[in-house]
Amino acid sequence: MVSSPKPPDPVKTAEAQSGMNRDTAQTQQLTNMVNQVGPDGSLIYNQTGAGSFVDSTGKTVTVPQYTATTTLSPQQQALKAQTDKASLNLGTLANERSAFLKDYLAKPFDVNADVEKKIYDLGASRLDPRFEQQRDQLSTRLVASGIRPGTAAYDQQMAEFENSRNDAYNQLALNGRQQAFTEASYERAQPLNEVASLMSGAQVQQPTFVNTPSANVGGVDYTGLVNNKYQAEVQNQNAAMGGLFGLASAGIKAIPWSDRRLKTDIVAIGTKKALPWYSFRYIWDAVTAPLREGFMADDVVKVMPAAVIPDPSGFFKVDYDMVLGA
Repeated sequence: MVSSPKPPDPVKTAEAQSGMNRDTAQTQQLTNMVNQVGPDGSLIYNQTGAGSFVDSTGKTVTVPQYTATTTLSPQQQALKAQTDKASLNLGTLANERSAFLKDYLAKPFDVNADVEKKIYDLGASRLDPRFEQQRDQLSTRLVASGIRPGTAAYDQQMAEFENSRNDAYNQLALNGRQQAFTEASYERAQPLNEVASLMSGAQVQQPTFVNTPSANVGGVDYTGLVNNKYQAEVQNQNAAMGGLFGLASAGIKAIPWSDRRLKTDIVAIGTKKALPWYSFRYIWDAVTAPLREGFMADDVVKVMPAAVIPDPSGFFKVDYDMVLGA
């Protein structure tokens, strides 16, 4: 009797696929972890432990864990030791120098009035004699032109001169203020700049490694293989069933099918012509169909091979006339 192929268990198939995926991942990881050694140091991979987790089926899965260790060359290691020592010294100085910043920054920013006055006085010492000379020259020109002191025209010319002189002194005061502010800002920032400079330092040259070539390991499509195998079995079973139905339609011929593989419910009920005689049903008969009786080809072929007729389908028939006639 032809039986239908058993469909694959999806849980077991998925579990097997997950295991193969992990195997592929581990193979790919091990392939890509290439140790590197260069003039400035080395990069070495070592397995340093294992991790575990419980998968969807409740099983504990253990996977390896790796550590990548970078080691400096002796020269770079010596440079790092010196740099670390220098950085510690600079850091110590920065800490000591910055201790006073709390009180220093708490003081309000103040522009030094003495600096501002000193700059103004220096500028005024140059402007005073020049403006006095210009005033005398202006008065002389006015008198020579017939414009006498006390007249409106004289007073107007002198007032304009005084305004220009005041503008010059005002500009001098503004310049002195700006210069004093610039100097005060520089002095204010100088301690902060010193601390920031101390806190910066040279860096150790880290080893430079080439990019590790990436090897891609192809995974096994186990789920697809199982499904393909099942589909092939279904197709074979369908083809076999089609062949059996063809045999059933050919069963009306005079020479009946006597192959044991085409029969079910087989029971030996006696003998005929010294050969076992059976009751049975063909595999295409309904389970409620009446029992049939007859020989089995594998029994007949042992004593009367000529009475067994092979069929192109691979099954056998028995020529009952020849057997019973004998």
